Amino acid sequence: MKKILKYAFLLLITLSSACNKDFLDRPPLSSLTAGTYPSTAKEAISATNGIYNTLRVWQINTGGFPLLDIMSDDAVKGSNPGDGTSVVPFDEFTFTATDGNIEHWYRTLYLGIRRAHLVLEQVPTISMDETLKNRLLAEARFLRAYFYSILVRGFEDVPMVTSSDAPSGLAKSTGEQIYQEIIFTDLEFAIENLPLKSDYSPDDAGRATKGAAQALLARLYLYRGDFGNVEKYCLQAINSGQYKLEIDFADAFSVAGENGLESVFEIGALPESSSGLGGNQYANTQGIRGTPNYGWGFNRPAYPWIIFMGSQDPRLDASVVFLNEILDGVVVLGDAATPDTTYTDQTNSVIKEIEVYNQKIYASGALVEARWGHNRRIIRYADVLLMAAEALNENGNQTDALMYVNEVRRRARGGNNTILPDIITTNQSQLRLEIYNERKRELFMEGLRFWDLVRTNRAEAILSPLGFIKNKHEFFPIPQSEIDISEGVITQHPNW
Repeated sequence: MKKILKYAFLLLITLSSACNKDFLDRPPLSSLTAGTYPSTAKEAISATNGIYNTLRVWQINTGGFPLLDIMSDDAVKGSNPGDGTSVVPFDEFTFTATDGNIEHWYRTLYLGIRRAHLVLEQVPTISMDETLKNRLLAEARFLRAYFYSILVRGFEDVPMVTSSDAPSGLAKSTGEQIYQEIIFTDLEFAIENLPLKSDYSPDDAGRATKGAAQALLARLYLYRGDFGNVEKYCLQAINSGQYKLEIDFADAFSVAGENGLESVFEIGALPESSSGLGGNQYANTQGIRGTPNYGWGFNRPAYPWIIFMGSQDPRLDASVVFLNEILDGVVVLGDAATPDTTYTDQTNSVIKEIEVYNQKIYASGALVEARWGHNRRIIRYADVLLMAAEALNENGNQTDALMYVNEVRRRARGGNNTILPDIITTNQSQLRLEIYNERKRELFMEGLRFWDLVRTNRAEAILSPLGFIKNKHEFFPIPQSEIDISEGVITQHPNW
């Protein structure tokens, strides 16, 4: 009895370098299997780099499309009305357990886990520099924890595989078991053994760091409502002195800001239209469609979010590409098959959508491959500051909470002190709402809004008009093909 997750685990590994564009630019190794690889220090590095390469597989992004943004209230399907029909069910919460996007996402996460296990099983036996060995093992544990954290956040209870050879007949473990036995253990090991960001050479910029592990652990505790540990790990990252906000908000996403001051963890990429060569299609999927033809145009900013931002917050223009805007000397005209404006009523008095695009994934260059070279930001320092602010407020320390949330707002105002004044309320409930709203502004289209609504119990109130059903859509269904192949050993979640 062979499950899909084992099918994914038995795929041959295409190993390529990891995150920084210097050491990305190396040819991938070919088809090496468990049992023979890795066996040398050089192969140990390549095998670890192979785990990172999973982060650039298109399907790692909820099956290829940024579905978590599309399922939020701040984004819509995008592209033109006749394209991307497979994405519509996520815009409307009508997807089912047989959806291919969910299946591909699930498989790819387990593929990354298998690649991590090969390193964790083989590298300890290699005679090599012990400091480097511990670092590689810590990188593998960080990445395994990252992949498992997405599985648990997305699917809750899933099979817990603890080796590169997935056994047959493996049933689901609870999300709590996976948190305790793998995710927390891995990240604590990573914190102890990963270097600081500044300890890496430029050629290794982009690898997992102590700060990345601290920030990821804080994010996972945030999802669980453990604000004591959120505060603990956020402050460790903040007090490390390794991170600062970029002076210009736009540089947090630009080529100039790659692996920069604000980067805690990001996925490096090269301008190659293949993940095996170092490319990442994440930005191409969302790139401007039509004129200029930079991508497919999926995941467009929702009109209500644009209204929410108002005209004074500089982050609006830095986050959204509007029609007739000029980028790199090119006028954005958009897609001829996409209406510039749609309305909710027949009199065309209430706007539903306008044709706009996600500017946070924009990369300069006339060729499509330029979008494949976009470094996707996974954790930014601004998020760490806002997590710290939220935790401190919940823990009764409004003074420090205000310090961190206002640090984000001061950067956002871009030197214009007539806008975005500091938040001053010390009322816990009011400050909580202010921090939620600041996350909505700052972290727009970064894949966090949907989970923020779920973890704060606001999903039903905000998303039910879009089709969200409480006690169902908080998690994705286990792929039906996985259940079928397991012959019933794996069961579906309730209400699916």
